[in-house]
Amino acid sequence: MIQKLIAAGAFALASGWVFAGACPSHYVDGRAPEIRNAKLASATRELCYGVFGVMHSGITRTPLWSAEYLTADKIEQAQDLDRENSFHAEPRLPRDQRAELSDYARSGFDRGHMAPNGDMPDRASQRDSFTLANMVPQDADNNRHIWAGIEQAVRKLAKKEGSLYVITGPAFIGSDLRKVGNVLVPSHLYKVVYSPRQRAGAAYFVENRADVNYATMTVAELEAKVGIDLLPSLSDRQKQTMLRLPGARPRKDKR
Repeated sequence: MIQKLIAAGAFALASGWVFAGACPSHYVDGRAPEIRNAKLASATRELCYGVFGVMHSGITRTPLWSAEYLTADKIEQAQDLDRENSFHAEPRLPRDQRAELSDYARSGFDRGHMAPNGDMPDRASQRDSFTLANMVPQDADNNRHIWAGIEQAVRKLAKKEGSLYVITGPAFIGSDLRKVGNVLVPSHLYKVVYSPRQRAGAAYFVENRADVNYATMTVAELEAKVGIDLLPSLSDRQKQTMLRLPGARPRKDKR
């Protein structure tokens, strides 16, 4: 199935729909991740929002990543903002490449945020975060518990460090992938965390199903799994340096 999806995107790739680096404030040293796996590069389009940026795939109809420059100030502002669900299709994307609300309806999967609602400091940013261009089909138990715990752990670390660069995305590993509607379901999810203060990064990595434990790994190890140079301004040695990540406890609720 994935081969057919990739072939369908070849025309888009030839038409020049691959964009990178248009919203540099969200990335370490202003450099967006670079896709090394040619199978992922078809029909990609960068979307810039106020406090996060997305590299969207018209083949998977999900983000390949969502990137944030997360600060303690933004988190404090977000804590005072109650959640308003405003899930919507992304109007800037072609209809034949974007997810629709109908794709997720009765699928059994959550519409899982990559740049989390709980990081959004104002109403406009919150609404932006509910675009389906920032969503993946995510196991509901995973999304509401272990993944929510990871998101909270990262916010806690951002408060301690003052600021973090965070890149969150899906991984499509293996040949037995499925779809909900027209949207490809990721096998795994990852969250890269880089501390400018410590000049070190690391990643959380978790399978997209219920009742699983997460793993932590170096940026280099994650890049090898996903086929993306996630922090291209860092040297190989820096990518092997492991930032100490806080433990993540499954949450009982989720913002």
